[in-house]
Amino acid sequence: MPKFIAFFCIMFICMNAQAQQTWEIGGNVGAAGYIGDLNINNPVKPSGAQAGLFIKRNFNRYLGVKLNYSFGQISGADSTSGSQQLRDRNLSFTTPLKELSLMAELNFMSFIPDAGKNKYTPYIYLGAGITSYNPKAKYNGEIYELRPLQTEGTAYSSKAIVIPFGAGVKYNFSGKWTVAADLGYRFTNTDYLDDVSRNYAPKSSFNNEIARALSDRSGEKNNIYIGKAGSQRGDYKPRDFYMFVGFTISYTFVTQECYY
Repeated sequence: MPKFIAFFCIMFICMNAQAQQTWEIGGNVGAAGYIGDLNINNPVKPSGAQAGLFIKRNFNRYLGVKLNYSFGQISGADSTSGSQQLRDRNLSFTTPLKELSLMAELNFMSFIPDAGKNKYTPYIYLGAGITSYNPKAKYNGEIYELRPLQTEGTAYSSKAIVIPFGAGVKYNFSGKWTVAADLGYRFTNTDYLDDVSRNYAPKSSFNNEIARALSDRSGEKNNIYIGKAGSQRGDYKPRDFYMFVGFTISYTFVTQECYY
């Protein structure tokens, strides 16, 4: 995955040497969501908020490369599911996301704020980056970090490689100011954004009472526990995704040379 980042860095340097450019800075706010073991079927379900800042180099009217930092939060709860099987499982989580990414952005139409003939354009983007995550759950009124507890008997990293991709529409509404709306997804190399992946661990394997309790929460309401050792806990899919959707406002530093 790091090869993707190297590729975009090389592309940035090479194009910088031979093209006219503009710099652009901005920020964004919106909603975040996730697709994984606690949300299997709804790819546009928001479960938290997100915000970010970016700096972008526009090499010409169509192509730019953006360095982006975003902070968001996603969550999920079986108690809100329409499936009785998932409600019986009764797992839940919340995790903050801190993402640093480098993305190539392609405009479908010629676009230079305050200079080009087009006031708007659709666009797409693709990139690579890294995100940190830290799933937590509330139990008996206390918040516990789930990763150190190894609730499935498996250790996993606090960071993941991500591949951001998405599409949007931008509009030059005043001078060098532009607003945009976009929907994007992040493919990750982890299945533990939600601390759920595969099977229940044997309860005898836990030395920590909190870890044992959070590994199988099915009987908290009726005292009937379904988490038999080796039985299915997650959806067995190998990766989780997350989503950012929202609005961006940016300012472009356009030089006289770029007008032509």
